[in-house]
Amino acid sequence: MTKASKRNVKAEPLNFPNPSRSYDETRRGVLFWGYDQALEVAFVVEESALSKVRLETKIDEAGFLDTFDVNRDRICAVAGKIYARRHKASHIFSFTLRDSDF
Repeated sequence: MTKASKRNVKAEPLNFPNPSRSYDETRRGVLFWGYDQALEVAFVVEESALSKVRLETKIDEAGFLDTFDVNRDRICAVAGKIYARRHKASHIFSFTLRDSDF
């Protein structure tokens, strides 16, 4: 591949092929993972953010997981935007989504 053709290749965006998620009582949020090519990127979406995303969220583990599942596409879109803004400057691969992000 020539230098010119390398410049025209778009980087793969952050993607979320893994549907796994879990509730973390210590971090008070739902953990999930995205991938930037071969790099795994961890995210936690805080309880307060989940309650903002869906006002009728039941305030317990099942309720937070249900809200995450129902709003997965929206949450992943926000995670992708946060990752795009912050990862290149800091090289951090763990991010927290707060209610102010929604």
